[in-house]
Amino acid sequence: MRERLDTLGMWDAMMALPEQLEESMAAIGQISGLPNTADLEHVIILGMGDSGFGGDVAAAAARPFSSLPIVVYGGYLPPSWVGSTTLVIAISASGTTEETLESLEAAVESGASLVAVTAGGELETLARRAAAPVLPVIGSAPMPRAALGAMAVPAMLTLEQLGLFPGARNWIGDAVDQLKLRRDELLSDKSPAKEIARRVGRTMPIVYGGGVIGTTAAKRWKIAVNHNAKAPAFWAPMPELCHNELVGWGQHGDVTRQVFTEIQLRHEYEHPQTARRFQYVEEKTLEVMSDIISVEAKGDGPVAQLLDLVLMGDVVSLEMAASERLDPGPLPIVDDLKAWLDA
Repeated sequence: MRERLDTLGMWDAMMALPEQLEESMAAIGQISGLPNTADLEHVIILGMGDSGFGGDVAAAAARPFSSLPIVVYGGYLPPSWVGSTTLVIAISASGTTEETLESLEAAVESGASLVAVTAGGELETLARRAAAPVLPVIGSAPMPRAALGAMAVPAMLTLEQLGLFPGARNWIGDAVDQLKLRRDELLSDKSPAKEIARRVGRTMPIVYGGGVIGTTAAKRWKIAVNHNAKAPAFWAPMPELCHNELVGWGQHGDVTRQVFTEIQLRHEYEHPQTARRFQYVEEKTLEVMSDIISVEAKGDGPVAQLLDLVLMGDVVSLEMAASERLDPGPLPIVDDLKAWLDA
């Protein structure tokens, strides 16, 4: 086998997700300076790109348990309802994400409480100035997308301490156990990720996921293919897609079956009607897709199953990059955009 092109070490970094979860939990004990939950009406997690996805994972894990709404938001200005009864969890690995910083400043001015999840930068400076908790993004991941555990765990443990995600450490521990098992499988000669990447080939994946676990994982698959394989990918949530996207497959099957592969992400926590809809969608789209692939989550608990699907998608995207001799790490067009905006 030819040696993979991987100048930033993305393979090793993304395969280290279970250890990253463990190290993040070990680095965070009792969090001082949190507001009283009784004084809160909502939680908003600020973050862009991969940092924002760390918030997506934390929110997806906590929402089934939380007595308060948890919203993930990315942008320059927070929603107008953010105020003195809001907890803001701001996530930025670098601490320099301009959208998050600007939105955070407006939130703090409105009286919101703050928790910062960062490795430094201006975000840490702002949080220290506000006497707010600063939780570390541990490790030295080559790119933020390889620091998912280090960004999601601090947010989850914050929600646990507030009583909004009871048992978070136990759920994360179950995820660690499953991810180690999955990693062994993905590193074997019979890696299911390699087979999925082969079946996708040069088609464009359309990833469908149901419920908060499946939809969050589907979003990550799309991002991972974009970032690592430098290829187009799309995602849609079940059952919402049954009310719109499904209708769109009524034409152009002669074209779509040459360019699209449908990937269905399945898990044990689907609503029974959602499971039935997956079956119907597969039957109705079989003739308009190049292939339909089903991926089953494994592990004990919703966090384990969510992160199991995430790791699978990450490695599929890395395998897609390897098959095309592409370097998964660098994002030259993003660097170019930042330079263009700064000009």
